[in-house]
Amino acid sequence: MAQLIADRRDQDFVLHEVLKVADLSKNEIFEDFNKKTVDMVIAEARNIAVKELLPTEKEGDQQGCVLEKGKVTVPECFHKPFKLFCEGEWIAMCDDPDFGGQGMPRSVAIAAGEMFAGANCAFMMYPGLTHGAGKLVEEFGTDQQKEKYLANLYSGKWAGTMCLTEPEAGSDVGALTTSAKLNKDGTYSITGNKIFISGGDHDLTENIIHPVLARIEGEPAGTRGISLFLVPKYQINKDGSIGESNDVECTGIEEKMGIHGNSTASLSFGSKGKCTGELLGEKNKGMKAMFVMMNEARLGVAMQGLGLASASYVNAVNYAKERVQGADLLSMFDKNPKSVTIINHPDVKRQLVSMKAYVDGMRILLYFTGLLFDKVKTAETEEEKEKYSGLIELLIPVAKAYCTDKGFEVCTQGIQVYGGYGFIQEYPQEQLLRDCKIASIYEGTNGIQAMDLLGRKLGLKKGKPFMDLLGEMNKTTAEAKEISILKDMAERFEKAVHLLGETAMHMGMTAMSEKVLDAFAMAHPFLNVTGDVCLAWLELWRAVVAASKIEKAKKKDKVFYQGQIKTAEYFMDFVIPSTMAEMETLKKNVPSIMEMPDGAFA
Repeated sequence: MAQLIADRRDQDFVLHEVLKVADLSKNEIFEDFNKKTVDMVIAEARNIAVKELLPTEKEGDQQGCVLEKGKVTVPECFHKPFKLFCEGEWIAMCDDPDFGGQGMPRSVAIAAGEMFAGANCAFMMYPGLTHGAGKLVEEFGTDQQKEKYLANLYSGKWAGTMCLTEPEAGSDVGALTTSAKLNKDGTYSITGNKIFISGGDHDLTENIIHPVLARIEGEPAGTRGISLFLVPKYQINKDGSIGESNDVECTGIEEKMGIHGNSTASLSFGSKGKCTGELLGEKNKGMKAMFVMMNEARLGVAMQGLGLASASYVNAVNYAKERVQGADLLSMFDKNPKSVTIINHPDVKRQLVSMKAYVDGMRILLYFTGLLFDKVKTAETEEEKEKYSGLIELLIPVAKAYCTDKGFEVCTQGIQVYGGYGFIQEYPQEQLLRDCKIASIYEGTNGIQAMDLLGRKLGLKKGKPFMDLLGEMNKTTAEAKEISILKDMAERFEKAVHLLGETAMHMGMTAMSEKVLDAFAMAHPFLNVTGDVCLAWLELWRAVVAASKIEKAKKKDKVFYQGQIKTAEYFMDFVIPSTMAEMETLKKNVPSIMEMPDGAFA
């Protein structure tokens, strides 16, 4: 049975029929990306995902990474696709062509990224982190640093990482102890240890550039005194060639639950006193620089949740259509009942509908967020730009946490559809589940995303981004009310939007009161209901578009559009009532959490 990735028909529906991304080509920034070009990009991305990345997923997982005599090797099967990925210029899809990028819309790049992540998530972390390091240089580097690093990173000649976490400073980055001492030549001597560094050491490239957070000697404690440095694995000579070791050593690679093909490393900087780095950006502004990149990084992790869930879903559908087992429920008492494919069994179909609803919803949520990035670039007024930027800030923590939580749930259902076969390594479902779990943990745990939503994003610009989001929902509601088959659904959704507004106001006020701890104890449930309402909105938007096309559609497309409406109905019938009940609970607070004595826990 063939292993699959994302549903191309649904990708096209979201890109072209709902979001109309080809309209971006009317602006000179994206003038080369008309519908034909977008389709070519997606087709080629699918080609490399299916033919080059997917065949390495299982082998890479089983072989893993090896540290031997100070050298880290990745699965041998990764080398060819990495070379092809770099040659195809996929690392810098959205970046300025002057720096080696393709300049494509982020909405299109996310569609490509969904397929890449679903094909081999562990592999994709190498080019993904390399791009993140390059983007830091592009945003904050001097002209000299851009000349030195950028083309090499965006081309994949050199790789990159992100070095934040330390043994005693996990999510509390301000507690880091890595230090930087100014040298006479303007460089800095770096000393310290970092852990959990994805792609921290490997043999895919000739050099690895580490953006490292460290504190310059004598600077303030906490995040205020943190600076960012570029620290190469090997020193770089004046002519750009590779020099001697820069005293960056891999001291171990983690044995993990999933993403075995990625080398999650512990790194030692300057254990011999010979590690040097150069300041990137302003002194003591390291955290600011990192946070500028967090939106991109967290959207990338959300894309991992979507990609893995999407792959699990299409695998499950394919399996359910082919696996014959048991009689149809309505004929099971016949004398010789005929066995049917398991998609005919109500419980299996329920699971598939649930998986479809979340995958479809997460897909449009991330593509829409990508489109907001594109609209920031093409905005004609500062007011438009502010609106789109505010929506991005608001939606990023929701997208990261919700898509990784629900992505994991979808992968769990993907195993269940396979039954016992889903639990064994012969089939892909169990690896997709294992690989997906990390997404809710790194780049800021989902609990931190929830705190960010409640503590920072909800009240951003006096609540304007949140009100803008509700405004977008209300626009879709108004359109749906004009379509007879969607009117009832739209009216029920309207009540959910109103209740979300009330809940947000209550949570925000509670967070500023003496009950602040009670509010933050419920921050994650609040993010979850916000995600539910966002998905209900986007499912309704899909249904509005589908309803307008059913009458004139060909038979195959008619079934597809009917599926859009039924998916929205399912979400509104089954998910949203529970969401509304949870919102009513949030409005009353849940003091029992913070009132629980620490000693009461076993």
